[in-house]
Amino acid sequence: MDEIEIKILEIDRKKIEEKLLSLGAKKTFDGEIYGIFYDYEDNSIRKAKDTMRLRMVGDKAFITYKKFLENERAKIRREYETEVSDFESARMILESLGLREWMSMKKRRTSYELPGVHFELDKHTDQYSYVPEFLEIEAKDLDTLYGYVVVLGYKKADCRPWTIVEVAEYYSKKA
Repeated sequence: MDEIEIKILEIDRKKIEEKLLSLGAKKTFDGEIYGIFYDYEDNSIRKAKDTMRLRMVGDKAFITYKKFLENERAKIRREYETEVSDFESARMILESLGLREWMSMKKRRTSYELPGVHFELDKHTDQYSYVPEFLEIEAKDLDTLYGYVVVLGYKKADCRPWTIVEVAEYYSKKA
């Protein structure tokens, strides 16, 4: 499945949550996420702009591979994800295959959903805690995605097709 998403930085959480609830959005998650990002010694995954991740979302674990697809308007990835029953066993499998951890992160996430659209309010609690809380919107297509950007009171110019690493780099340069 293709993941089509953008980030909106420096948000007003209360305003966004009020608007989402008024639209009938359902809160689907509110908790901690811990992710470990993997690559081979030659960094071939990152060089291809792809992502290999093992993640804990609350009490559930997932392995995800995201294949980069070129697009300037949104972050688009072909995403392959499956739930795994044992985080530590999955970690050992990945490492046994020659993958190594290159980054880990923790964040507090609140998720809302409308049909075909996911809204994630993220605040990092780790080495990226200096990044202000941001909103991530994921939709099935660009028109739907940007439609909700406007509904929430933002403009296309407010949207960033960035990864968290790019967001962190942006804020580290502002400091």
